[in-house]
Amino acid sequence: MTTPILRIRLEAEEDVVAARRKARAIAAGLGFSQLDQTRVASAVSEIARNAFEYAHGGEVTFAFDGASKPQAFLIDIRDKGPGIRDIEAVLDGTYRSPTGMGCGISGSRRLMDRCEIESSAQEGTRVSMARFLPVDRPEMAVSGIDAIMRSIIQHNAQGGRTGGAAGAGDSSRRSFDEVIEQNRELLSTLTELRDRQDELTRLTQELEATNRGVVALYAELDERADELRRADTAKSRFLSNMSHELRTPLSSIRALTNLLLNRLDGDLSSEQERQVLLIRKSAEDLSEIVNDLLDLAKIEAGRTEVTPVWFKATGLFAALRAMLTPLQTDPAVKLIFEDTTGLPAIFTDEAKLTQILRNFVSNALKFTERGEIRVNARLEPDGEHVTFSVADTGIGIAEEHQQVIFEEFGQVQNHLQQRVKGTGLGLPLCRKLAALLGGYTGVDSKPGVGSTFYATLPLRVEAAAGAGAPDDAGGPAIAHGGAS
Repeated sequence: MTTPILRIRLEAEEDVVAARRKARAIAAGLGFSQLDQTRVASAVSEIARNAFEYAHGGEVTFAFDGASKPQAFLIDIRDKGPGIRDIEAVLDGTYRSPTGMGCGISGSRRLMDRCEIESSAQEGTRVSMARFLPVDRPEMAVSGIDAIMRSIIQHNAQGGRTGGAAGAGDSSRRSFDEVIEQNRELLSTLTELRDRQDELTRLTQELEATNRGVVALYAELDERADELRRADTAKSRFLSNMSHELRTPLSSIRALTNLLLNRLDGDLSSEQERQVLLIRKSAEDLSEIVNDLLDLAKIEAGRTEVTPVWFKATGLFAALRAMLTPLQTDPAVKLIFEDTTGLPAIFTDEAKLTQILRNFVSNALKFTERGEIRVNARLEPDGEHVTFSVADTGIGIAEEHQQVIFEEFGQVQNHLQQRVKGTGLGLPLCRKLAALLGGYTGVDSKPGVGSTFYATLPLRVEAAAGAGAPDDAGGPAIAHGGAS
């Protein structure tokens, strides 16, 4: 709702001065700052003077818009003059008249929050301006507007009683006082601008000091990151280069235990046989850990090559069944390989895919006390990817732990953890092997229900030029490899 406050007719020079003073007084009553009061008064003075000088009179209307958000002080200045001929040039700031009219209008537009100008030779010129009330003050009520209007009326009445027939001398005196008041406002504005400039300079200096600190911090972080990268590279290179030195003693231990168990150096007592079997089992467990660790190091060092071949999932599952059946020692758990006859031939690194599935099944056997483990492969709807999955009816994994198990050395504590030893390297290795083959791994699991680990891979991995298509007569080549 818009509430009218005051109307002033511009018929003499004194009316322009009065419009400026009333604009300042109303702005002060509405709670504007000293600087904003000066802005409003200056804009009103410029537009009102244009109306008086170029249109020989006009009208200034002050009003208050209490319904808008934020509330606004409205000023409307109209005249019946010939209009502004170069209105477009004036509005875009390119027009300059000898008397400075263009500067006054463009300057007033910058001082106000809203300034709209309508001008024509028939209707004259109308300038509608608005200044929004400060957001940090409470909304102005109708009673507050009434108080401002009463104050203006009282001031006018006092001016009428003291003014009398002062004549031209009194008019000159008011104009001189207005010039003094404008000078005071200008000095006050310049002082405030200087204070703000000093504050801006101080903030700029603080920002520059902060930036220097941030740059130094980034430099230190980069240095630490380089150190970590060098350490990680050194670790990966060390493990990769130590492959032979770590695997050879373990192979020797396993070979010697086989010689003893085959009685090539004489018979063994039952206790000696039990101890040798424990030695061989420990060597095999340690060999598996070393293999996973070295495979991870080789991948991180970029020294693992992908050797794709054409093969069928049926042949891969047959090889896996033969490889994993000896691990199935619990009759309460069934290991089931589902039929994949309709699946097309796959072109990828069969040894690495075998390693992924072997780790999936090995984990399923460790953490499934009863039920079944199903190994499956299906073609994705896009026809370009195939998903291999291992589903079990084991203890399951809580959602908050499902990402932890794919991190190196990440393990979830449970009642089976003490019985089945591990280092937490198998699943991280599967994740990196799948990424090496252009795919990804994941898990769907619920505690007490079971888990489904899966690896989604491209049906055809990117390979070196010259790789042939599968042999239709002899079928795809099958590489029954173990761990890479």
